[in-house]
Amino acid sequence: MPDHDRKRICVARIGAAHGVRGEVRLFSFTNEPDAVRHYGPFVTADGRTIEIAALRPAKDCFVARLKGVDDRNAAERLRNVELFVSRERLPAAEADEFYHADLIGLAVVDRDGRALGTVIAMHNFGAGDIIEVALDGRRSTVMLPFSEAVVPHVDIAGGRVTVELPEGTLDDERPPDDVSPDNPEPA
Repeated sequence: MPDHDRKRICVARIGAAHGVRGEVRLFSFTNEPDAVRHYGPFVTADGRTIEIAALRPAKDCFVARLKGVDDRNAAERLRNVELFVSRERLPAAEADEFYHADLIGLAVVDRDGRALGTVIAMHNFGAGDIIEVALDGRRSTVMLPFSEAVVPHVDIAGGRVTVELPEGTLDDERPPDDVSPDNPEPA
């Protein structure tokens, strides 16, 4: 990850337009979702500055009125735009908490210190954080639960995370034992 990208953190994403007066749905990625209102002004990936004029809770997100966005067409043009703030404006992570941006790019090693790969992404599909690892010498990646059992140690300063791979994670993909070229259906 380029160094300038490590100095900024994505704290929200603009969703679809809401109504006809330029309001948008806003999805907060901050620990306390409504704290997003205090981190602006925001910068977009293409360098635009965006400020929240008003924010109110909605069912699964917030509805925001953004400065300078006065109609639905302008709001629609902002759909899926991510909002970033500089790292210095965010509070320090507490013990055993990490900003995803700090983890991406770290080396991944096993308990014996053998290199396994690199963290390329963090995901959360609703059931908890998942760490995605590009494995050394393989084209595939693996996704692992970001739990203490699987990731027992994170050393940001040392640039690495230690993982305890679940059994079978690195097994080559092969058909089940009872599948053969003559019988493609498992028994």
